[in-house]
Amino acid sequence: MLVLALSGSAPAADFLGPESCKGCHPAAYEAWMQSKHARAGDSLSEAQSKDARCLSCHSPDQASQGVSHVTCETCHGGGQYYSPAYVMKDAELARLVGLVDPSEKQCRNCHDASSPSLKPFNFVESLKAIDHWSAERTGRSARAGSASPEPAKKK
Repeated sequence: MLVLALSGSAPAADFLGPESCKGCHPAAYEAWMQSKHARAGDSLSEAQSKDARCLSCHSPDQASQGVSHVTCETCHGGGQYYSPAYVMKDAELARLVGLVDPSEKQCRNCHDASSPSLKPFNFVESLKAIDHWSAERTGRSARAGSASPEPAKKK
């Protein structure tokens, strides 16, 4: 592992599934569960659910990882190496072994001009809809009376 870390390339990791994130990140998990990403595959017709072009965005990890929909790991990378608590306590180490901080470019792999959407993709506004990390979201959750929101962990 040290050799891989020093070489600058994290190994390809297996997905653990969104349930594995829930234990340490319950508020983020709940935010994801309320998002369209959590049900992305369900929005496809029977024919679309067999079409690789549709699955590439609505359930991109189904073929390779057996995971449906757009999950935590679709955006943050397979958690096999960064999920242990001792790794997650060190943001730099977590990123070194595969944790991804999603970018607008990554989102636009699916949310682009050719996607069959009725309105154009606005990255800034869309980011607010999936916010599961910011202090602002934590404040909204507390005001809404949700159970113990988790603190923002952004570095």
